[in-house]
Amino acid sequence: MALADSEIVENGLQRKPVHGQPGEGDISLIDLVTVLLTRKRLIFGATLAGALVAVAIALRSPVSFTAEAVILPPQPQQSSLPAFSSGAMGGLGIATQLGLKTPGDLYVGLLGSRTIADEIVSQFHLRDVYKMKLASAARAALLKKVSFSAGKDSLIRIKATDHDPKRAAGLANAFVDQLYNQNARLAITDASQRRLFFEQQLSNEKDALVIAEAALKSTQQSTGMLVPSGQAEGMIRTSAQIRAEIVSREVQLQAMRSFATDENPRMQILEQEIIGFKSKLAGLEGNGGSRSSLELSAGRFPEASLEYIRKVRDLKYHETLFELIAKQYEAARIDEAKQPPLIQVVDRAVVPDRKAGPPRTLWTMAGGGIGFVLSCAWALLSAAIRNLAQAPENAGQMQSLRSALRF
Repeated sequence: MALADSEIVENGLQRKPVHGQPGEGDISLIDLVTVLLTRKRLIFGATLAGALVAVAIALRSPVSFTAEAVILPPQPQQSSLPAFSSGAMGGLGIATQLGLKTPGDLYVGLLGSRTIADEIVSQFHLRDVYKMKLASAARAALLKKVSFSAGKDSLIRIKATDHDPKRAAGLANAFVDQLYNQNARLAITDASQRRLFFEQQLSNEKDALVIAEAALKSTQQSTGMLVPSGQAEGMIRTSAQIRAEIVSREVQLQAMRSFATDENPRMQILEQEIIGFKSKLAGLEGNGGSRSSLELSAGRFPEASLEYIRKVRDLKYHETLFELIAKQYEAARIDEAKQPPLIQVVDRAVVPDRKAGPPRTLWTMAGGGIGFVLSCAWALLSAAIRNLAQAPENAGQMQSLRSALRF
């Protein structure tokens, strides 16, 4: 007989239990439901009004469209140069060195660059479209309307959103075109770096070879000496060959330092080969590997013959080194020609035929939910205020509250 022991205040949240009954002043779930049911018309009306307002806002909001383009970034390729095959891996090699997970991350970064964004802002006159005076503001607005993502399938997806479906497709395709142009301007392949390095080395060695040829010609004219034969010439030729091999590997080692670390297996092999050739040269030239021991052996020949042999040695040294660097240079040129950072377009963006926004259904549900929550809160709050007003001990406080509100 709980109903006989206490009476629920109409539209209130408090129960009036019999004196001495435990739980005096507690609010039960039944009280809350009772209050909400008594104000069901208010709650329903507020919910409907919130949904209608959200629909009106959604209808007045401009419609947006999203276009998508899909591209395939450059894939790893094998180098024509065995000495650098471990490092010549196209976009994957550079992406690994930069700490990126996939080659696509490198090109996603290029897509978000300021240069590409500025080109597209100028191409589509976006400062006028977005009604912005500053180019930086238009660039920021553009980057908010596009997104770039590199998936596990190695494909890069470019999405552009705009109120004009044709402009949305144009923006997505423009990013593809600008990425291709930007990629062509940047030397981001190992082959390009090697080609520039060996080109400079080849030019320097060519000048040194010309000087060595002129020196030999001058010696021939001054001494009248022809090419001598025998063991001394063979020893000098071998020494020149070994020296050329040492310098060639030092050039390779210096080139690899531009893109590889000291832990690279190929670099360690080159260092061991250089040590071995130096040891062999030291044994060939005499005790301690100094050049003086070689010159003392050659000093048995007439002074003219010794001078001639020295010039021949220098000439053969520069000839051998020039040939080795020329081979490296040609291999780098071949790699650069066959490893262009080619970007393949899988899907060009087309004019979207479906709206991407605003999400009217979601907005309607959100508006109705806000109206429902606010009306329920108002019903419970008003019921609680009425209960406070009916309690005799709160009469003074309620009178003060009314006075404050009127003020």
